[in-house]
Amino acid sequence: QVQLVESGGGLVQAGGSLKLSCAASGRTIVTWPMGWFRQAPGKEREFLAAISRQSGNVYYPGNVKGRFTISRDNTKNTVYLQMNNLKPEDTAVYLCAARNTAQTYIIYDRTDEYDYWGQGTQVTVSS
Repeated sequence: QVQLVESGGGLVQAGGSLKLSCAASGRTIVTWPMGWFRQAPGKEREFLAAISRQSGNVYYPGNVKGRFTISRDNTKNTVYLQMNNLKPEDTAVYLCAARNTAQTYIIYDRTDEYDYWGQGTQVTVSS
């Protein structure tokens, strides 16, 4: 079983930056594709970023591309999400997810493609 724990959220002013971390325990995730999502009250869970098993591929939707960067440190069994130029509409609970697969370069952008989820960390951006 894998446990994912997000951290790094908080309150930030518009235009500011935050770096979220997703630490895995229970099993190594160094060979798993990972993703970041967010969910605002009353809205569906939204895909933000994904990274392949070997870190060769990353993918972002248009609304965060150029502002958010996903990365991984396999020595720490941790995945990160660097968020720059934050906007009030970025306010949400941010969650990381892991998929247990041997696929090397495929990345995943749907919630139903992931096997494990963290509890999330709150990000609030004030105007």
